[in-house]
Amino acid sequence: MIGYNDTIRHPSTIRRTVNEKMIGAIDVKAKKVYTAGAMAALLSLSACTQLPWQDNHEQVQHQKSSVGQRNEKDKGKSALPSSEKMVSGMNQDHIYVVADPASTQVLVNKHFKLPEDYVPKDLVYLHVPFIFSGKSEKKEMQAVAAKPLKEMFAAAKKDGIELAGVSAYRSHKTQIALFNYYAQRDGVKKALEYSARPGTSEHETGLAIDVSGITGKYAATQAFGKTPEAAWLGKHAQDFGFIVRYPKGKESVTGYEYEAWHLRYVGISAAKKITDSGETLEEYLHEVPVNK
Repeated sequence: MIGYNDTIRHPSTIRRTVNEKMIGAIDVKAKKVYTAGAMAALLSLSACTQLPWQDNHEQVQHQKSSVGQRNEKDKGKSALPSSEKMVSGMNQDHIYVVADPASTQVLVNKHFKLPEDYVPKDLVYLHVPFIFSGKSEKKEMQAVAAKPLKEMFAAAKKDGIELAGVSAYRSHKTQIALFNYYAQRDGVKKALEYSARPGTSEHETGLAIDVSGITGKYAATQAFGKTPEAAWLGKHAQDFGFIVRYPKGKESVTGYEYEAWHLRYVGISAAKKITDSGETLEEYLHEVPVNK
């Protein structure tokens, strides 16, 4: 989610939907209440976590202001590479290209974008229920997030909450086609009010997923925030390394309205700190390494 990011937005903050036949395999988030059968005909888009697996896969623990808290690949270095600098995670004045796109705590929003044509190297197919059938890239996530997601779905089911995926990974190519479609239809200025420029969608990281209840009812709508599924996620997602990325009351920070359905993997330690403090990822990171 420029006025963009991984959420497809209408100027009034209501999501638009586009029939899959209009733009090929492009995912579009529905702002209407769909049944599982209807949602199967639409591809949804959004602005729309320390267990053993985290220690083995996470590349970054924190992106705090101290250079010594850089991601693990830079551990031991006394200074940033000359081509990089640190920028406040609360920056809203410029657009920067992040220097650590593979980090589990990479910041991607309207002002921090992924390198051109970035593709996660370890995307895997998710073995969890989805509200639609068939193969699709939106059923993929980075391996580091896939196992915790499966564990989370299983834990929810034990508590009587059946979750389903709506949209996970989205390729850069898909985002280009999607944004171009809206820009051609409504003009670039208007499209920027609800659509994400390529490279600024969290879904392109392979670390984000939109979820709903097993039936798909209220998927990607504000009504989902009042469901038992949303309540369970708000309380337990952090136990598996996920955060509700766009929390209520933080619209001025994230740039997007409350999305109870949009989850982002950051690792259990970070997820607990972010959730317990009521911060957003922007506030938690403080400073972010970017390319000059």
